[in-house]
Order: sequence, then C-alpha cells, then structure tokens
Amino acid sequence: MPNDFNYDFEDAPSTFSSGSQKARVWTESWVLREMYCPACGAPRLDEFENNKPVRDFFCGNCNEEYELKSKNGRIGKTVPDGAYSTMMARLQSNTKPSLMVLSYEARSKQVRDLAVIPKQFFIPELIHKRKPLAETARRAGWVGCDIKIDRVPNFGKIELITDRVARPIDEVVSSWQRTAGLRKKSFKHMGWVADVLLCVERIGQVEFALDDIYKFENYLRALHPDNNNVKPKIRQQLQVLRDAGVLEFLGRGQYRLT
Repeated sequence: MPNDFNYDFEDAPSTFSSGSQKARVWTESWVLREMYCPACGAPRLDEFENNKPVRDFFCGNCNEEYELKSKNGRIGKTVPDGAYSTMMARLQSNTKPSLMVLSYEARSKQVRDLAVIPKQFFIPELIHKRKPLAETARRAGWVGCDIKIDRVPNFGKIELITDRVARPIDEVVSSWQRTAGLRKKSFKHMGWVADVLLCVERIGQVEFALDDIYKFENYLRALHPDNNNVKPKIRQQLQVLRDAGVLEFLGRGQYRLT
C-alpha cells in the first residue's frame, strides 16, 4: 500500500521570526496534514493540546503517542532536544511516547527523511546531557540534551521516508509489529537489549556465533561500566531477543536473525 506525500511545508505565520519557531510550525503542520499512524496504519494523527511535555501527537485508533523532533539537513547521529530533566522524567514514566525524527531542508521548505522509533527503544540511554548554560546566558544554568540516534539499532529505527521516497505503509506497519515482542521490557533493561542488538547488526550476517558477539565485550563494558559480568549479560540479552522473536537459536552457540 503506497503513500504519496506532499513534501512541501506550508508557510509559518509572519509573527514568527526565528528559524526554530518557523521549523516547529512547518514540521508539526506537515505531520498533521500528511502523516498516518506507523503503529496501525490509521490515516491520520491528532495533536495534543499545547505544552504537553515530551509528546505532540496521538493516534485516535490505537492510542499510540508520538513526540516529534526535527532537524535541518540529514538526521545524522544526534538530534537536538530541549530540557534534560523534562526528557528524562518522561522517559522514565509509564506513559512515554514513541519518537518521530524528521529531517528537512530549510531552503526548499521540504521534508527530506522521516523515521520512527517505537517507545521501547526510546530509552534514557539515548539522552546525552549538555553542559549548563553559562552565567552570562539569558537562561543561565539551563541544561539541555541531545538524542543519540546512532545508538538505536536499525530494528528499532523504522524508516518511513528516505530522500523523499516513501516506504509503503504496509511495510512500515509490519516493521512496527515485529518490534512488539520487546514492548513489555522495562526501560531499566532495554538499554542492554538495544546495545546487544546493535552489536548483532554490526556483525553484518544473518547467521552468527556467540563468539562473534563476544568481540564486542569491551565496547559493551564501556557503555555499562557498572557491570562486571559482560559475557553472561550478553547471553541473557540474546535469550531475551530469542524470546521476543528477533533471533532464532540454532544450537551450539549459533543464532539467526529472523
């Protein structure tokens, strides 16, 4: 089922002078006008009332909630966000949203790329805390953050639009549904699951051995310095991924991506 988007933005109200204000109006208006629900395929999303922390849209059909973050140029490795404390509080709650990441070209006023990260992959480990603003700044002491998109495995980063080429809706919904097995996992544990899955993807093979994952031991230890039993933790996460239907255990330390 294809989807033909109009990638052009509508003009922002003339009362907005800053680039960030215009971009917010452009991107939010575009989502309301063009976007469907990646979770269930419903043809439209609705908007929350203003000033709802860390959530912008919801689906009236399946009740999935979405937070939109946008960036001029390619999505890249990180996406700038707002207040660190607000974001962390939201991600540690039971009502956190899924994340939409949209890139656009300010000069042409057009959408370029769009991806969605289901909420089980939108975890505190993605949030990088910035340094407080200097005492001379207008908001002295304010602490912002960035979202580290490059720490999300491809399995949990579902592409909807790439270089203004839309992916069929049924493929998007199917990709979303494949992530459902990990939805019940607590955010306190999903960091390890996501990091091990990212290592599995970096092997670059459909079938792999346990020893292939062990090669990432030092990398995972650096991400989780408080854990002194990295190899048992790796095996535990492989079992979680197997139980969620992401991996198939073939026996004798061999696995296959499903």
